[in-house]
Amino acid sequence: MDEDTWWALIEEARAAVGSRADDRDPPDDPLPEALTDVLVRLSREEIVEFAVRHVEARQSAYRWELWGAADLIEGGCSDDGFMDFRDGLVLLGRATFTRALADPDTLADLPVITRMSREEAGWIGYESLSYPIADAYQRITGETESLDEGIGQALEEMAHPEDPAGERWKFDDDEETRSRLPRLAELFLD
Repeated sequence: MDEDTWWALIEEARAAVGSRADDRDPPDDPLPEALTDVLVRLSREEIVEFAVRHVEARQSAYRWELWGAADLIEGGCSDDGFMDFRDGLVLLGRATFTRALADPDTLADLPVITRMSREEAGWIGYESLSYPIADAYQRITGETESLDEGIGQALEEMAHPEDPAGERWKFDDDEETRSRLPRLAELFLD
């Protein structure tokens, strides 16, 4: 599965839920189920390929500046929290994901981030894209063991970064955060 096809599937699920595509906070968040519904149309092999592309996308977002943005937006961000943040970032679609990787400060443009800065309802993190992937595979095959095996085999050949890319800084250093993420700092620190 090429990258364009992978993102097209994400965008198809986003289009299916319309204006509710950018906020993971509501208890009845429709996007994960919409993604499952899109994925059930794929073959077993294509779902495995989709899962591998998911890992590649999440790894591409394993960057210190993005982690700093997540820490600022969420008021702290652990390793697990950063995985959730990156999965949620994928669900925001290709354009937002690509802009955020190039410049995490562009996340300040998102209405959900503005709401979060005001401590209103809103959230962009998502616990794991593995859930809708596994749900779709389960619906097709009645099991997920072969999904796990297929993903495991594919990931054995993939390089996995030990540390995030880029330059690390102390996220609790407000001066440094303001210099690196001025627009987000204006929302969350000022």
